[in-house]
Amino acid sequence: MTWLTTLDIPGWRAWIEILIMSGLFYFFFLMFRGTRGAQVLTGLVMVLVALLALTQLVHLNTLNWMLRQFFIYAAVGVLIIFQPEIRRALAEIGRKPVLRSVSETRAMVDAVVDAVCDMAKMKMGALIAIEREIGTRSIQDTGIAIDSRVSADLLLSIFVPRTPLHDGGVILCGNRIGAAACLFPLSQRAEISRGLGTRHRAALGLSEETDALVVIVSEETGQISICNRGVLTRSFDEDSLRRTLLNLLIHSDEPDSLWRRLLRQINLRWSGGSSGPKTGEIT
Repeated sequence: MTWLTTLDIPGWRAWIEILIMSGLFYFFFLMFRGTRGAQVLTGLVMVLVALLALTQLVHLNTLNWMLRQFFIYAAVGVLIIFQPEIRRALAEIGRKPVLRSVSETRAMVDAVVDAVCDMAKMKMGALIAIEREIGTRSIQDTGIAIDSRVSADLLLSIFVPRTPLHDGGVILCGNRIGAAACLFPLSQRAEISRGLGTRHRAALGLSEETDALVVIVSEETGQISICNRGVLTRSFDEDSLRRTLLNLLIHSDEPDSLWRRLLRQINLRWSGGSSGPKTGEIT
């Protein structure tokens, strides 16, 4: 038992530092869970840990020292590789809450649901993004400004095939249509099925970079889908679509604290779909 006397037991300050660092690392890894940077991060950590263990076991002191020094400069590489994820996390934490009345939200949702269901019956492709707290001004600038009150008839007229505004996405800001024919960023996630069309990839891309809620109507099948925080939920009908949109939008309009925003980062891949649709799918 003499070896117990050689142990350096940390004091209470050291335990506090350990807990803080553990929490920061836990938050860091969960922040990237389910993103395209997660695979890169996992591979990088596994390779570095394996090399450090190997060089330590076979006493390759010079190589082991070089690997330890590499960790000092790895922070710059992390900032470059994970720039999209870091930008989204900081935007999520530092965003300003936007307050909308419940009645305005319900009226907007009713208009969207009516238009989307009509377009699904006619197999008319559509891409509608509902802006929340993170702004989409740069995306709106790629399209045509409209600034008109949301109505089902106007949304239907925008997505009529071979009209000037049908190619691209529509962004709703509150109870108004901000812009149409907008170019959404395409998702670059490697695990996305090749069967998904450009609309679904664009919806995933926008929902990965912002907290916008994106509704998609497939031109081939007429299927209604929702993208929320990088998760694609498919096979909505009218009732489940209305219920899901109301739950997500009314909840997101509530006053939000910094602590609640930090907690939300722990699970970036949550989805508000009801039991009817298939949730969490990207295939």
